Amino acid sequence: MNWEFPKLELHNFKNMTKKKNKLTKNKSRKKKSIKDMGSAKDQILNLMRKNPRKRVSFKQIASVLGITSLGEKNAIQKVLTGLVDSNQIERVDAKFYQAVVDTSLLEGTVDYVNSEYGFVVIGEPYSDIWVNSRNMKNALHGDKVSVKTITSGRKRRQEGEVVEVLEHSKRSFAGTIEISPRFAFVDVTDRKMHFDVFVPLPHLNGAKHGEKVVVDITKWDGKAKNPTGKISKVLGKAGDHDTEIHSIMFEYELPFEFPRELEAEAEKIPVEISKQEIAKRRDMRDITTFTIDPFNAKDFDDALSIRKLDNGNWEIGVHIADVTHYVKPDTALEAEALERATSVYLVDRTIPMLPEKLSNGLCSLRPNEEKLTFSVVFEIDEQAGIHNKWFGRTVIYSDRRFTYEEAQERIESGEGEYADEIVTMNELAKKFKKRRFEHGAVSFESVEFVFQLDDDGKTPLGMFPKERKDAHKMIEEFMLLANKNVAEFVYHQKESTPRNTMVYRAHEDPDPERVAEFSLFAKRFGYDIPLNVKKLPEALNKLAEELAGKPEQNIIESQAIRTMSKARYTTEAIGHYGLGFAHYSHFTSPIRRYPDMMAHRMLQHYLDHGKPLNKENEETKCKHSSVMEKRAADAERASIKYKQVEYMQSFIGKQMHGMITGTTEWGMYVELSETRTEGMIRISDIEGDYYQYDAEKMRVIGHNYGKVLRIGDMIEIIVKKANLTTRQVDFQLVVD
Repeated sequence: MNWEFPKLELHNFKNMTKKKNKLTKNKSRKKKSIKDMGSAKDQILNLMRKNPRKRVSFKQIASVLGITSLGEKNAIQKVLTGLVDSNQIERVDAKFYQAVVDTSLLEGTVDYVNSEYGFVVIGEPYSDIWVNSRNMKNALHGDKVSVKTITSGRKRRQEGEVVEVLEHSKRSFAGTIEISPRFAFVDVTDRKMHFDVFVPLPHLNGAKHGEKVVVDITKWDGKAKNPTGKISKVLGKAGDHDTEIHSIMFEYELPFEFPRELEAEAEKIPVEISKQEIAKRRDMRDITTFTIDPFNAKDFDDALSIRKLDNGNWEIGVHIADVTHYVKPDTALEAEALERATSVYLVDRTIPMLPEKLSNGLCSLRPNEEKLTFSVVFEIDEQAGIHNKWFGRTVIYSDRRFTYEEAQERIESGEGEYADEIVTMNELAKKFKKRRFEHGAVSFESVEFVFQLDDDGKTPLGMFPKERKDAHKMIEEFMLLANKNVAEFVYHQKESTPRNTMVYRAHEDPDPERVAEFSLFAKRFGYDIPLNVKKLPEALNKLAEELAGKPEQNIIESQAIRTMSKARYTTEAIGHYGLGFAHYSHFTSPIRRYPDMMAHRMLQHYLDHGKPLNKENEETKCKHSSVMEKRAADAERASIKYKQVEYMQSFIGKQMHGMITGTTEWGMYVELSETRTEGMIRISDIEGDYYQYDAEKMRVIGHNYGKVLRIGDMIEIIVKKANLTTRQVDFQLVVD
C-alpha cells in the first residue's frame, strides 16, 4: 500500500524557518513563528495518523514537505522531537518515526453485505462491527482493515468506521465492459463488489463493448465515487460458455493450469512399485477388493476389501490412496497442493488439487493394478460390532471397478459379480447408520440437481435430481467409519497433556438465535421445532420424514442447513454436531483434499511414536484449507447458477410453477419446482394492483385488493428474462 502525503501549503512555515537563527525583538514576528510552528506540527501529525502503521524517515518527511535548507530541517527536527516527547508519535529506531497507534482500534476483515453497508468481522471475543459504506474508506470485501467504534450499537450491533486499509485481498475483477465515446466502465460480476470500475479509454487493452474482461484497480482517490482501473485481460464474448466459465474461475481466483516445473516434477515420479516398498507394507493384494464411484469418475481414491474370518466375523478394509508417499514435504508438489487445498468441481470441468499423473494415474485405485494405500482395517461381527481395528500402510489390488448403478443392481437383485460381498457390506452399513442416528446424527440433506450436457459438455439439455440410493449410502457409511476411527485413535493414543495434534473436521452446535429463527420459520408451515439444541437432531430427523415429497421440502431443508454452523478444519477436538461424533477427521479423500493429506502424515507420525506436532503450524494449514474450501463451494455454486440461467433461456415466455423463498423491499425470490432455479419477481412489475412490502411480517400486500404473498406460497410465474452475464433470472407473476 502506497504511503502518500497530500499536497501541503507550507509557505508560512518556510518563511519562519528562514529567519529562525536571527534574533528579533519584533513581538508580532515572534507570535507568527509560534503560530507557524503549531501549524507545521498539526500537518505532520495529520499526515502520520492517516497511515499509523507506516514507518517514515526524517528524510522522507523533509522530501515530501519540500524542505531543503539546513535551517528548515532543524526546525522540522524540533517539531518531530516535540511530538515524540509528547507521545504523539514514536521513534521506531534511529531513522524512522511512526504514529502512536490507538490501542482501542481493532483489526478485522470486511464482509460487504450490499452497496449501503457491511461488517468488519473481528472474531472472538468481539462482536462484528456494522459500518456504513461512506465510512468504509474505500475498503472492499475481504480487505483487512483497522476499525474504531463510533456508536454503542445499531440494532444491538456496534457501529464503526474504517481507519485504515491494512491489506487488500483482491484488486482484479471480472466483469462486462461498457464503452462510451469518452470513457468506459466495467460492471463487475462479483456480487460482493458494489462499485463499477472506471476505465480511461487509453487503458482498454483492445477490449470491445460488451465483452467479458479482467480489470485491475489502479487508483481510488478518497473523493472519487468509483475506482479507476485498466483492462489486463479480455476473456471473450459475454454469454459464451468458455468465457463465462473462465470469468467464474477468475472471479474466485482459481488456477487455470499447473506450472510447467510442477508437471515436470510429477513426471519424474516412478510408476513401478519397488519390492522394497511392498515389503514395508501389509500385503492385501489377495483379498477381494473393489471401488464404487460415479460412472464419470476419473480418479478413485478409496476402495473396500472384504473377507470372512475363521471366527465368523468380517474383515473389512477401507483403503485410501497413499498420496503422501508420492507428495513429499518441501517439494513444489506439496506447496501447490497446500495452496490449492482442494479440487474444484465446476459443471463442465474439474480443477484438480494434484497434477493428472498423480490424481488420475499413480494415486488412482484403478482395477487390475497394484496400488499403494493407507488403510483402516476392521474386524466386524454380524451386528456391526467392531472387535479390532488396524491402521497402517498397505498394498492392494482392485479386482473390479463398480459404478454406483452397478452396485445398486446387486443390492436390489442379489445377483451378479461380487453380489454377496456388496449385499453384506450394505447390511452392515445400515446398522452403522442406525446406530449413528441413535447417537444424535442429523439426516438433513439438500437435494442436488445435475445437468445433462450436450456431447461437447457445454449446452445444458436437461436437469434432474441426483438420487442417493443404498450404494451411495453404503460407501458413505464406511468412509465415515474410517474418518471417525482415525480421529479417535490419534486423540486417545496419548491421554496426557499436550495431546497429539490432529486435523479435525469440526462442526459446532448451532447458534441458539438461529435455532429460534428457524423454529419461527418452520411454524409458518405448521411444523414445531424445539429451541433446545440438544433435542434438535431428533426433531430435525422427524421433520425430514414428514417433509419427504411435499412442496415445501426444499425450502425448509435449505433453511435448516443454514441454521447449522459451518463445518471447518481445526486442531481443536470440538466434535461434529451433525454426525453426532465426538471426534472426526477427513482421511478418505487425499487426492482432492489437503486436510486428508495432513491426516495421513499425522497418523503415520503417531504410529511411529512421534511427539505431538506443532499445533500452531497445523492450525494455520487448517484455516487456509477452510477458506479454500468455501471459495471452491462458492465457485461451484456460481457455475451451477450460470448453467441454470442458460437452461432457463429455453423457457422464456413459458408459464411455470414455483414457491416464494424470500421477500425484500424490491421483490420476491421464487424457486421453480421443475428446475430448482431461483429468480426474482420485482414488486414494481406485479400487475393488477399496487403492491407494498410489509417488512415486519416479511410479506407483500396488494394495496387495493389486499392479496397477500408470503414465503412458502406456491404461485404461477412466466419466465421473463435469463441474463447470462449477471446470472440472474426474472419472473413475471401470473395474476389470478
